[in-house]
Amino acid sequence: MKTFGEKVIEFNSKLHYSGNLPNDFQVLNPYLDNPETMTVMEKFYHHYYNDTAQRKFMIGINPSRHGAGITGVPFTDTKRLETVCGIKMKSAYTHEVSSVFVYDMIAQYGGAEEFYRDVYINSPFPLAIVRKSKGSWVNANYYDDKELFKDVKDFMIDTLKKHISLNLNTSEVFVLGKKNADFISKLNQEAHLFEKMTVLEHPRYIQQYKSKEKQFYIDKYILALKKD
Repeated sequence: MKTFGEKVIEFNSKLHYSGNLPNDFQVLNPYLDNPETMTVMEKFYHHYYNDTAQRKFMIGINPSRHGAGITGVPFTDTKRLETVCGIKMKSAYTHEVSSVFVYDMIAQYGGAEEFYRDVYINSPFPLAIVRKSKGSWVNANYYDDKELFKDVKDFMIDTLKKHISLNLNTSEVFVLGKKNADFISKLNQEAHLFEKMTVLEHPRYIQQYKSKEKQFYIDKYILALKKD
């Protein structure tokens, strides 16, 4: 029987988006763009998910170029991958705002071992999306453009079903970001994936706009995730 981690590694290694995209949008696949990404991602999932236990599902939006877009691990930049998870990445060094909040929350949850034993984080669109803006490429969210969402919707539903098949608890899902939740709710109405959605403020929003109230949001996350 494959471990949870082995299933995630297999899912990531087969990730590919071949659907349509509006003009000025591109999808980046970190596992194809940097060979070391696959190596560190495998180390992470072999270490933290080396069992067959069911986990709670926390849903982001889509990876940023500086977080999972480099490390292959959601909400984990190279800084926290090394200092918290003990996995050094030689080909890149990144700092990502969302990763700061997530790992501060994980520390108070009980540490990375305990958190990842209970929770699996990923995105309905698990590859980085960028759009052309003033001649350069910038991070984009799957919901930033109506045509983009229309193009990726079926892929997202299929991806969520694949996440669930890893052995996720579907009685309650934890969605990061209110706008994200509006769109996940639409997908859920169509595909009937989760019984209940609990919406938590997105880590980036908390770090940028609510940093003085950070402890309140850390407590909110932990209370939501630890309640039975």
